[in-house]
Amino acid sequence: MKVLMVLTSHDRLGDTGKKTGFWLEEFAAPYYVFRDAGMNVVLASPAGGQPPLDPKSDEPDAQSVDTERFRKDIATQQLLANTQQLETIDSSKFDAVFYPGGHGPLWDLAEDKKSIELIENFYANGKPVGAVCHAPGVLRHAKKPDGSALVAGKRVTGFSNSEERAVGLTDVVPFLVEDALTALGAEYEKTDDWGVYTLTDGHLVTGQNPASSAAAAEELLKLLHQ
Repeated sequence: MKVLMVLTSHDRLGDTGKKTGFWLEEFAAPYYVFRDAGMNVVLASPAGGQPPLDPKSDEPDAQSVDTERFRKDIATQQLLANTQQLETIDSSKFDAVFYPGGHGPLWDLAEDKKSIELIENFYANGKPVGAVCHAPGVLRHAKKPDGSALVAGKRVTGFSNSEERAVGLTDVVPFLVEDALTALGAEYEKTDDWGVYTLTDGHLVTGQNPASSAAAAEELLKLLHQ
């Protein structure tokens, strides 16, 4: 089976002068869940090539067994450095799609027409769609085949307002994931800040925060094996 992982190409944290990008654990943990399950994993991003890493996800307190494994995995580092351009991806060639978070996706992937089209195609064809932390924000413009919001009436989670406040970026991000999903008619749910929490509704899987990355990938795998 073939899983597409879509990463951000956006590296500017609003007008702060600081950098952002994808969150390392949110890539590494799901990637190894898929790989260890025998999945063929393809990486893509809007610009192609090396996606920007959020520097905060590279700090000592953000490390995990999976990020340490990644640092020793030269082959995967090379794969990540050469992501395919999103524009070239044909959704019919894949069995599922998964979006790691980080703040970057709020700026590019949430608005990217090709990404939205891919999500809609995966969803319309009954293929699992997964997103963790900030990445559920990429669903904000996606529609179901009937034209309604893809998340409307769906139980979903994602980076909470309280977690965004805790990292001090409420007034920096272009939108708050919790508020955006709720406004679209989703049934947004969460657990305590930084706790592991995932939801599966139909073939849509969402995870709340970095700690939920591996669990969200495991839930997506369950859908693939049904």
